[in-house]
Amino acid sequence: MKQWYELLFENYAQKYDKECFVQGTVGECDFIEQEIGRNKSLKIIDIGCGTGRHAIELTKRGYNVTGIDLSESQLKRAKEKAKEQGVKIDFQIRDARNLPSKDEFDLAIMLCEGGFSLMETDEMNFEILKEATKALKNKGKLIFTALNGLFPLFHSVKEFYESAQKEGQSQCKDCSFDLMTFRDHNTVVFEDDLGNKKELKCNERYYVPSEITWLLKSLGYKRIDIFGAKLGAYSRNDKLTTDDFEMLVIAEK
Repeated sequence: MKQWYELLFENYAQKYDKECFVQGTVGECDFIEQEIGRNKSLKIIDIGCGTGRHAIELTKRGYNVTGIDLSESQLKRAKEKAKEQGVKIDFQIRDARNLPSKDEFDLAIMLCEGGFSLMETDEMNFEILKEATKALKNKGKLIFTALNGLFPLFHSVKEFYESAQKEGQSQCKDCSFDLMTFRDHNTVVFEDDLGNKKELKCNERYYVPSEITWLLKSLGYKRIDIFGAKLGAYSRNDKLTTDDFEMLVIAEK
């Protein structure tokens, strides 16, 4: 049986590209460039690349990027966009829990909850971190975003979703946050690219910074930095607070 995150991304590429949470690509790529010292010789893997927005932007800037995603529909759109913009990118249908690469990349990115934190168990989420780590060379760097578990302790996730929702975009309803598992259970209501109205029961895992640090330390990362993640404006100057819905994690082997 397909999981909600597989069903969500079937025929939901054009509409996905219009969602408010995917509009920060240029600024996010500025930050990634800064983090790798604008070294064009480095190899990058974009895990859960979706419709390829970061992979395409980085390739246009001269980087060598491989994009992987579980969704055939998302990758089809990514390939179309890459062709329209005149760039060649190796896009592959892959499960982030089982990557073929070992010691191949200098940087792995997983942005906008493209895989990590969507899985149905903590073990599966950890598997994604393990595989990303395995794909990295020695001294490699991992940059990803995760839902900030400190946020729901101080704020209503339901109210946050309601304030962020815009006409014609996906809507979240029936939100309930489970303090025992740090999972938010909700129903997402959206219209796919074919105009079909759909409702899916979803659940996403929120992480607290100490958990992320412990998971990454157990994978051998020497330096782990966690910041607040501002859409399109990632910065090492943004200290993580309870007001940040997402956290930005930068880990170095």
